[in-house]
Amino acid sequence: MQPEERQHRIAEYLQEVEFASLEEIARRVGASASTVRRDLTVLEGSGSMRRTHGGARIVTPRSDEFTFSARDTHQLAEKEAIGRACAELIQPNQTVIMDAGTTVYHVARYLEPKTPQVITNSLPVANLFASANRLEVMVSGGVIYPRLGVLVGPGAVEAFTRMHADVAVMSAGGITLEGITNSHGLLIDIQRAMINASQRVIFCLDHTKFGRRSVLPLCDLEGADVVVTDSAAPADLVQALRERSLEVVVAPAA
Repeated sequence: MQPEERQHRIAEYLQEVEFASLEEIARRVGASASTVRRDLTVLEGSGSMRRTHGGARIVTPRSDEFTFSARDTHQLAEKEAIGRACAELIQPNQTVIMDAGTTVYHVARYLEPKTPQVITNSLPVANLFASANRLEVMVSGGVIYPRLGVLVGPGAVEAFTRMHADVAVMSAGGITLEGITNSHGLLIDIQRAMINASQRVIFCLDHTKFGRRSVLPLCDLEGADVVVTDSAAPADLVQALRERSLEVVVAPAA
């Protein structure tokens, strides 16, 4: 593949996913990491993208599809129901890892009475608890990706490899009988570290995530202990997941 074609493919991929790790881009275009570094230097010089520690991000995304504020307007009633139901599963004073999903943010809104110790890479979750005197909140390191309100990169991954938690509350792009998927390699690296750091893993997924495969595999069904969803989740898939020994909690409608 000629450099110009490879760089065009890299630029198209970044427009699709907004940010990606160096390794993810290298796999995508079938080139070495050193070659991709040179390509990213050329693309950065054109002003279309910006290199970050461990990857790259697009400078001018095509839409607001992935922004935290835009995503948080989708399935709002369902997210609130899931948030309440998931918070009921958390025991008082537990250490809880929370990722940067918008549904997880709605779990956080109901957690303060449980006085947990919260560990997160989510800026909205951290900001929510900033004035909560009863809680201890730890924020991971990493590079701020402001549109998503998330800390990403090797620093964030490393932070979670050094931690231990009672529970991880997480989001994803989709769930099928083959497993759980998500849209960004940088998020997946962090989420896998979160799973490994936690005794119990709860995924909060509204009904639109059921039967859907996102871009990249995150974990198989054995990587989750509980899935919390809303009452519109397809009953046949809910039952099939339960038959796979996965606990599925269906939140009642408000």
